Amino acid sequence: MTLRKDEDRWLLVAVAGVLAFVAMLDMNIVNVALADIADSFHIPAATAQWAVLAYQLPVVALLLPAGRWLDGVGLRSAVLFATAGFGVCSVLAAAAPWVAWLIAARLAQGVFGAVLFVLMPVLAVRSVRPQSRGRAMSVPATLGPLGAVTGPAVGGLLLDHWGWHAVFLVKVPFCVLALVVTRRAMPGDGRLRLPDRRSLLDALLVATGVAVLLLALTSASDGPSRLPLAIAAVPPLWWWARGPGGRPVAGVLRTAGLLRAHGAVLALAAGFAAMHYVVALHLQRDDGVSATTTGLTVLAFPLGMGLAGPLGGRLADRYGARPVAVTGAVLTTAGLLLLVPLGDDWSPWQVAWRLALAGVGMGLNGGPTQALVMGAAPPDRTASVGSTAQLARSLGFTLGPALATAVWGLTGPDKGVHAGLALAATAACLAVPLLAVPGRRRAPAPGTTTDTAPAARP
Repeated sequence: MTLRKDEDRWLLVAVAGVLAFVAMLDMNIVNVALADIADSFHIPAATAQWAVLAYQLPVVALLLPAGRWLDGVGLRSAVLFATAGFGVCSVLAAAAPWVAWLIAARLAQGVFGAVLFVLMPVLAVRSVRPQSRGRAMSVPATLGPLGAVTGPAVGGLLLDHWGWHAVFLVKVPFCVLALVVTRRAMPGDGRLRLPDRRSLLDALLVATGVAVLLLALTSASDGPSRLPLAIAAVPPLWWWARGPGGRPVAGVLRTAGLLRAHGAVLALAAGFAAMHYVVALHLQRDDGVSATTTGLTVLAFPLGMGLAGPLGGRLADRYGARPVAVTGAVLTTAGLLLLVPLGDDWSPWQVAWRLALAGVGMGLNGGPTQALVMGAAPPDRTASVGSTAQLARSLGFTLGPALATAVWGLTGPDKGVHAGLALAATAACLAVPLLAVPGRRRAPAPGTTTDTAPAARP
């Protein structure tokens, strides 16, 4: 897609935001319908859980292969293909006559979801001029998490009035809107192509390794002893990283100086996820706070994030992405640190204002950090870089609760809450120096191929 120097396509940025909202909404909205799905198909709750896992696993496991594939195809065609496929799979899931159909539809939807997750930042960054990247990146960076947070509430409302089928159909109007706007506002820039045999093998290796890692981290919530199972993910990921599929991706991150920024993304995601897990569990289980009050208390974080997100983008375009991203990370760390010394008699208000402060920090950080990453990506490798950033964020969201569970179990019930919150604050704190110190660009090693073009220093 070519963009005139004096032109910003904010309609396409809005499409990126809508797709981010829908894709993240689907991560959590189905959870509230699992009991009804189990009753409808007369299946155990563990089987119904695959209506969620069948979507989440391919979304994360296929991010890197999707990024490599999208670097070689037309952006407009990819957006139309992924959005249409996502919407069709939503309809198929809603119309499922038996559970195997539902799980298959969700697996396919997860594949399209992985493509959408990679497309969001790419579409936003390519739709505006460089001086508008902060504002553009803040749109999907803010709407995506809001979709994840509002998922349970929207799902509960739909479930009470129209049943579990509506939980899947609610995303279809958003997909239709995105398709119409994309067809009208986005010029053609190439066609799709099928992945070659090498790409399919890379996808299999990465998907296997990441899926094993996610399952190990997720199962760790039942007991820290299961964390070592993650070692089984090393062989396929090592094989991929040493092969022709992994070397170019690693080369882009190394030569563009993006490893620090990716570490910051992972650290902040892990800190947020660990905090959310510990606070919600402690308020309900230990303090006896109702589920409604707990939900409203935790809602302070996304409220602060939603209010600060657009501001972060504007400040990044005016003062630079790095200082705004660092400021956001500092505020998030401060909010989490203020949670650590709270006593056992927490009040929802005491927790809420601290979460709001951390949320404001995350709102200020999200768009500018994404702008740093995507702005440093070589023009022909923006999808690959976008996919690595999304993978770092997804792994952080999974790693945070797993580590919090392990720390809680090691320190005991009396000190587990404070240890878990200290872990969350420490993870967020790590992001500050990672963002404050620019990554060093490196020249490709002799004899290696990174398939990169010159890029701006992050």
